[in-house]
Amino acid sequence: MKQFQPVLLGSDINAYGMARAFHEAYGIVSTAFAHFQLAPTRFSRIVDVHIVEGFGEAKTFRRTLVDYAKSMRESHPGTVLLLIPCGDVYANLLSACRQDLEPYYVFNTLDPALNRQLSYKNTFYQTCERYGLPYPKTKVLTAEGVAHKEYEDLPFDFPIAMKPADSAAWLDIDFPGRKKAFVIETPDELDLLINLAYDAGYQAEMVLQDFIPGDDSHMRVLNAYVDRHHRVRMMFLGHPLLEDPTPEAVGNYAAIIPDFNEEICLKIKAFLEDVGYEGVANFDMKYDERDQTYKLFEINLRQGRSSYFVTLNGCNLARYFVEDLVEDSAFDGKTVIGRGDRLWMEIPRSIFRDYVVEGDDKKRGLEMIARGDWGTTLEYRKDMNPMRWLLIRHMFSIYQKRYAQFFKQKADLK
Repeated sequence: MKQFQPVLLGSDINAYGMARAFHEAYGIVSTAFAHFQLAPTRFSRIVDVHIVEGFGEAKTFRRTLVDYAKSMRESHPGTVLLLIPCGDVYANLLSACRQDLEPYYVFNTLDPALNRQLSYKNTFYQTCERYGLPYPKTKVLTAEGVAHKEYEDLPFDFPIAMKPADSAAWLDIDFPGRKKAFVIETPDELDLLINLAYDAGYQAEMVLQDFIPGDDSHMRVLNAYVDRHHRVRMMFLGHPLLEDPTPEAVGNYAAIIPDFNEEICLKIKAFLEDVGYEGVANFDMKYDERDQTYKLFEINLRQGRSSYFVTLNGCNLARYFVEDLVEDSAFDGKTVIGRGDRLWMEIPRSIFRDYVVEGDDKKRGLEMIARGDWGTTLEYRKDMNPMRWLLIRHMFSIYQKRYAQFFKQKADLK
């Protein structure tokens, strides 16, 4: 096997999950670059995090990575540098800086046009329309349309969902009550929130959607690995049972059990290969009982923050990156559609027991816990030390407070 070094972009739980996957598969310590140190990678011995001021800006991003690559050529000649973004901002920067970084790294990215087409929710839904992929009834508004109050004429009834088309731009603004996404009950509430967003400086399109009824257990998440030759090598479907109820983190999965649906996987496989995708694709969707369809919400152009779930269930994501980009290994054309039997959580087991809705899915999850067939991203035995143990306990105590404070409030919106 060729010598290689994983270089991760980010310091969040996604980056830690990828570092853990590399350590489990190859016993290797990853390098990471980020503009801010986040808790999941603190006190870790399996990822070496470098915090660089301004790393979220193209000039600093490009210079930092080129300088690192040049130093590695001198100190470790012949080592392949495998570059993996772990957040939307870094995935977009990698796409924009592709030509500058290709001489130094191997990586998956999309050309800027396809990146924009898929990462912006409004153009993603247009693409779904062309490929016959179900998505919620949607109205997309520009800043000008909001100024003209076009949101007062919607082709669907309340409650509705409101979410930014540009997730990266949404991170740059703030206003009282800002969330990743909103469930809105009345026209007056919509009028207030949409104007707060644009008054705060958001300028991209806003997506208004028919709200699909049902709790977190109606969600599904699909991760796929597509190689450099645009062939889907692996797909794994998960069934989230619980989400983070905190306003700024709504939509982040907290507990996932394995699922299997060949029909959904094959439809999305055909779509990914036809558009010329490469890298990890992460889809969020929700089951709509009204017409018995799974409707797509979005595609993330990188592995999701919960994607260690895939590695936990036997499809180690690090191996797919290495076999494709480092080894360029042969592929027989047979896509692995994964099955698994392990529960993934980002929360203490007590939260799972107390907050997951009662039913067969919860019963199955509790049986997995009882058998020991469960795991979290952060609790890695080979990377545990007193400081990291205390940090994880602290993070879990924060989750306890979040659910106590916000869960009922969120349930009332459903």
